[in-house]
Amino acid sequence: MDSQARTPKLLHRVRQVMRLHHDSLHTERAYVDWIKRYVHFHRMQRREDLGGGEAKIEAFLTDLAVNGQVAPATKNQALNALVHRRLIWSGSMHAPSLPPSGR
Repeated sequence: MDSQARTPKLLHRVRQVMRLHHDSLHTERAYVDWIKRYVHFHRMQRREDLGGGEAKIEAFLTDLAVNGQVAPATKNQALNALVHRRLIWSGSMHAPSLPPSGR
């Protein structure tokens, strides 16, 4: 069994954890979209490309503000999605031990 078969893909893992938290489907879709845009912006192709988080996140958010001309609330949503992704992928959030979000 290769490592790809044992380790879930990033977006699958994000969806899995968000569903365990009972996040809304709308939030899940928005976060997945922001993560896809982030990956595309940095032309990431491998799991190893996800490193260097803070500088890459800052570059992405700066580009959104300057070139994308997005509202501060939109930029905040993108930041929340990327921080969420980073926590999941770094192993700081393990699905079995996560409590529901309290809604």
